[in-house]
Amino acid sequence: PFSMTGQPNAMGGREVGGLANQLAAHMELDNPEHTDRVRRFWDAPVIAQRAGLKAVDMFEAVAAGRIKALWVMATNPAVSLPDSDQVRRALAKCEFLVVSDCVRHTDTTAYAHVLLPAQAWGEQEGTVTNSERRISRQRAFLPAPGEAQPDWWIVSEVARRMGHAAAFDYRSPAQVFSEHAALSAFENDARRDFDIGGLARLDADQYADLQPLQWPLPATGARGTRPFADGRFFTPNGRARMIAIAGTAPASAVDAEFPLVLNSGRARDHWHTLTRTGKSPRLSAHSIEPYAELHPDDARRYRLHDGDLVELTSRWGRAVARTRITPGQRPGSVFMPIHWSHQFSSLSSVDCLIGAHTDPWSGQPEFKFTPVGLRPYAASWQGFLLSRRRLNLQHAGYWACAKGNGFWRYEIAGGEPAADWPRRARELLCAADTNVEWTEFFDPATRRYRSARLVSGRLESCVFIGPDSGLPPRDWLAELFAADTLEPAQRASLLSGKPPAGAA
Repeated sequence: PFSMTGQPNAMGGREVGGLANQLAAHMELDNPEHTDRVRRFWDAPVIAQRAGLKAVDMFEAVAAGRIKALWVMATNPAVSLPDSDQVRRALAKCEFLVVSDCVRHTDTTAYAHVLLPAQAWGEQEGTVTNSERRISRQRAFLPAPGEAQPDWWIVSEVARRMGHAAAFDYRSPAQVFSEHAALSAFENDARRDFDIGGLARLDADQYADLQPLQWPLPATGARGTRPFADGRFFTPNGRARMIAIAGTAPASAVDAEFPLVLNSGRARDHWHTLTRTGKSPRLSAHSIEPYAELHPDDARRYRLHDGDLVELTSRWGRAVARTRITPGQRPGSVFMPIHWSHQFSSLSSVDCLIGAHTDPWSGQPEFKFTPVGLRPYAASWQGFLLSRRRLNLQHAGYWACAKGNGFWRYEIAGGEPAADWPRRARELLCAADTNVEWTEFFDPATRRYRSARLVSGRLESCVFIGPDSGLPPRDWLAELFAADTLEPAQRASLLSGKPPAGAA
């Protein structure tokens, strides 16, 4: 009765057969009666007779060359799947990769041969279903940019070009929904729980004005009733099927080399792989960098302090994050958020640490238990950089970036000090401009370097390098990017990183 996932339209995805072992309208691929029914409804001479591959298995097949063409829609598997370094290697080997997304640059689009611009949530029409089975109309409130199109249109256009124009003759999402509703009622007779046949004959205006409704919504009979209230289940004998599952230990155990348990999950203000929330200065301000949470006892054991960079290793990969010490963390465990991709950090994609062990029933990866080791990240220098432009940081061993108001903020560190920081700063920050000014300070003995680049009196970028204990706070410097020109007192205080005397 419930969709046990965290996604906003997970129930709707199940209703349309959005998994490799499902047919649409809650019918099953391994049920010959169901496959025959769907085949006849769609007049499809060829229909799959067995389940396809789940996500982890699919990318193993890509790596092995058994899958040669892949179409990825609305997801970022190069970041979100376990053993992500291996997933990237598989994507690089794929002979033909198509990616549909509403974001141009993701870790997955970097491997694509064809990119298809899809509409984002606020740009498209359709329906969504929440976990209490309530169907709601989703109405576009933004114009579609450029050549972006909804997924149903993209799929239909590709199908037409492959010779299936008659089967994919949709002209609106209302037509797609009507067919979906009709299939749910086809030869149902109250034998299947999902039935919205009462919505199959909506005209365009009725679909446009559709109010939230809870299924079942049969063409005749009781609507919106509570499933199982009559003690009957949707099985041939009407009785529930109980599956006894024995508990098993995690696939990998901690040992002397990997003595801590990595748990991965979400941070408060981010969603998935930062492709959209990473554009928001307000959301990014909550967690500027990827982090690893440790209990104080474990921090002392590894000689780590709050704010230190820490290197985590597992049997599958390596990551670097900023240490957060909190008594709320369980001793012996480390927590890292899942969101940071290679678009936002060089070494902090947590799924590269996690093995591709999956639950045999659901295919869900073991994201919550990975043995890891850790140690302080060996950095000879650390620093930060604020820039109005997005930059390509090839020379920093570690970097993480976050969107600010009118600028990008980079936290950076490296193992080898630059021999010539002034030259390196200019290579990194220079762009074609007139009325450019540089102001800088360099002390080779203490390995401190600070510089600012101004264009027509406006702060364009600044960089601060040195021992971590000598770096100033970032807040005041960030505020300067809102000014059209800097006051003399602000310019004089720029390289100190602190406001002028007497200022807040």
